[in-house]
Amino acid sequence: MTPRERFLKIAHFGRTGDIFLPSDYQWFWHQTILRWVKEGAPPQILSRDHRNEFFGFDRTEIIPIVSSLQALGKEGGPPYVPPLVPVFEPKVIEEDERLKVIIDESGTKCRVYKNEPERMPQWLQFPVKNRRDWQEYKKRLDPHSPARFPAWWEDWVKCWRNRTYPLGLKVGSFFGLLRSFIGLENLSLMYYDDPVLVHEIGEWMEYFELEIIKKVVGDVELDFVYFWEDMAYKTGSLVSPRIFREFMMPHYKKITQLLRSHGTDIILVDSDGNTTQLIPLWLEGGLSGHYPLEVAAGMDAVKLRKKYGNNLILLGNIDKRALIKGKRAIREEVTRKVPYLLSRGGYFPGVDHFVPPEVSYENYRYYLKLLREIAGIKQS
Repeated sequence: MTPRERFLKIAHFGRTGDIFLPSDYQWFWHQTILRWVKEGAPPQILSRDHRNEFFGFDRTEIIPIVSSLQALGKEGGPPYVPPLVPVFEPKVIEEDERLKVIIDESGTKCRVYKNEPERMPQWLQFPVKNRRDWQEYKKRLDPHSPARFPAWWEDWVKCWRNRTYPLGLKVGSFFGLLRSFIGLENLSLMYYDDPVLVHEIGEWMEYFELEIIKKVVGDVELDFVYFWEDMAYKTGSLVSPRIFREFMMPHYKKITQLLRSHGTDIILVDSDGNTTQLIPLWLEGGLSGHYPLEVAAGMDAVKLRKKYGNNLILLGNIDKRALIKGKRAIREEVTRKVPYLLSRGGYFPGVDHFVPPEVSYENYRYYLKLLREIAGIKQS
């Protein structure tokens, strides 16, 4: 059985007790990796691909199209920006020994910490404040821009036809992306102050994603896709069910209907926070899985499995704080959840967000060893 076949069987609840650790869902702060190298890990783990191989993660790939939130990782700038082609030219507005005020690649004015790359920026002003701003901004969201697809697309397609690993696609966002160029507070007010504009933006983002998806599914058989939203905080959703149904649900349905018509039914959503109110809405919109299930926000994969049965694929939910505390806490966390969840299928174990620098190399290796022991995998 190929890794691709194993992935699909687990996601469709047809293979219980088995473990699959998707390589694209293993998240680490850079400072964490630097610490582990100091503690004896080989320097090659600084490279993502070598890290995945060293830790034995299961290969998954994302089609490299600029279609959703994109990682840049440039020093002094944001870790992610919307799918703009082209991005904005960064500009430094002010600077001192510790801080810079910049216009970043997304067009946002923000204050960043020069020597603390993992510290969140302070956002000062967003590029879309009204309809005039939006008309200019959306010129960078042309789905037919040649730069969106990799060069030699036909060669990529040929390579993917006989692959043995799962292949996925980012399929956008109807809250997270809007928030990234409008601002959370501004978007929250805009739903009430200018709902027509929000609908116009949502319709364009739907068109943007559908055009990209149509080209991809015409050439490639997708195994999974995911939305990025980040639309909840520690105790609940950032939007009401009414706002969700009016401004997001129709767009989700259009995209998920297209995907399902081409045989793709593993449709995941990435959102931090307590998403208890959002899960039934996402399911109604045609989505089928969710991660990272943050424990500190009250998410519990065992309870979710008992509530939703085989209707919801689950990823993550291993408390990163347990990995800091030591082996006893790690064992308690993992054994409380993983044996039951693996026995039911439709579950992919993972830490519930980026592994923080407080986690030692020894603790992380113990966590992986424990997962594989539970799944009955022999280890050297």
